[in-house]
Amino acid sequence: MHVFVTGATGYVGSAVVRELIGAGHTVTGLCRSEEKAAELKAAGAEALYGTLEDLDILRSAAAAADGVIHLAFTFTNDFSDFQGALALDMRVVEAVGAALEGSGKPFITTGHPLENGHTVDDVVLAMAERGVRTSIVTLAPSVHGEGDRAFVPMLINIAREKGFAAYIGDGTNRWPAIHRLDAAVLYRRALESAPSGSQLLGVGEEGIPFRDIAEVIGRQLNVPAVSITPEEATAHFGFLGHMAAFDISGVFYTGQESLATQKLLGWKPVQPGLIADLEEGHYFA
Repeated sequence: MHVFVTGATGYVGSAVVRELIGAGHTVTGLCRSEEKAAELKAAGAEALYGTLEDLDILRSAAAAADGVIHLAFTFTNDFSDFQGALALDMRVVEAVGAALEGSGKPFITTGHPLENGHTVDDVVLAMAERGVRTSIVTLAPSVHGEGDRAFVPMLINIAREKGFAAYIGDGTNRWPAIHRLDAAVLYRRALESAPSGSQLLGVGEEGIPFRDIAEVIGRQLNVPAVSITPEEATAHFGFLGHMAAFDISGVFYTGQESLATQKLLGWKPVQPGLIADLEEGHYFA
């Protein structure tokens, strides 16, 4: 299968590209610089120059491919323009969907669990009625592994700057996680065999107590792990304060949903968990 991938040089996307090629597929990846094109070619993929704003390029690439995996999403780490990113994502989804309409080809996107993101997801799922084999993969908020630049590295940097690794209250609120290589396999399996209209949950570990995360960060940095109050969370964590206190597993994820995805696609996470990954030390190099 020849697959068009947006976000092909990103943290998850680069793993997906290698997973696809390793499974015998060919890949064209969207990129916007010679440096990124070189990365794609080194991985064995073709490079297509463009951005998410280039809707004509996206339509042509989607029409020429046997399937599309849409991984690119443009926003800042502090979510300051999340609504703008959603609006652009909607335009991309509609353009690609129009190019694939009536073809029966797979179109895999990443879910938006945050507020107002479900509008985009609803549009993707509705494309199943227009002859597109759509699937939505919703990943755990912590996608860990080498090269991670998201929430866990932010927590590490905060602990390094403040001199201690904090958790809120008793720290029993839970964060789900998935290794990026397990996530890459899930996207490939979705491309190959997910039924149209599938909503898939990419979770390797459903509930890691936040205190456990803070404690391993503390050990690696040789600083204490300290409980703080909810009132102190925003001052300590910044915009991550709410997430650091939230029991994400208790609200968004259930074991049944995770097991259903594994059973449907024959997919099972096999990579190290988040705590083991942190203990390996590469996050602190």
